[in-house]
Amino acid sequence: MTRKKEAKKDFGRKCILSGESRSKSELVRFVVGPDGVIVPDIAERLPGRGLWLSASRDIIDEACAKNVFSKAARGQVKIPDGLSDRVEKLLRQRCLEIFGLARRAGQMVGGYEKVRSYLKAETAGVLIAANDGAADGRSKISALAPEIPLVDCFSGGELGAAIGRDRLVHAVVAEGGFARSLLVEANKLVGLQKRSGPKV
Repeated sequence: MTRKKEAKKDFGRKCILSGESRSKSELVRFVVGPDGVIVPDIAERLPGRGLWLSASRDIIDEACAKNVFSKAARGQVKIPDGLSDRVEKLLRQRCLEIFGLARRAGQMVGGYEKVRSYLKAETAGVLIAANDGAADGRSKISALAPEIPLVDCFSGGELGAAIGRDRLVHAVVAEGGFARSLLVEANKLVGLQKRSGPKV
């Protein structure tokens, strides 16, 4: 079973606005709901033909303005107001859900000192730093493992709530499936954020 999962390839999909073929890790899937309304499918599990767009607020907004969904779906569809805002919210929820699952699976360590100790002894997949934490704290964590990707899309309150705490500023997720999934979704989230997001 493990070999099968590792051998699984991402053959990509075509962005319905640009026509470019891209990896699914760079795209957001949409489907047409039973009522004809366009629905974001962040987990890529909903039934129906997938309509794919690059994970970019500008791309999604342009797709809505030009109504390329109807052309791709071969029929009239309804586009809900604030679709890009909805996608951003769902991606944020998805990232925090993965973060919480990693913690419950024993694949996440939180707190500056614990993260520092972990990095010295274990293999990390992704570092997390709250975007409202001290800048020098982020710099120190990054310096300990400069080769490890850093995600800083979330506040300390959001990170804490995902694991049942009031606040969390620093964390690390072990190398593996949770880290890979978190990086994919966080990179999509950066493309949807209204502000200029951090590179992850």
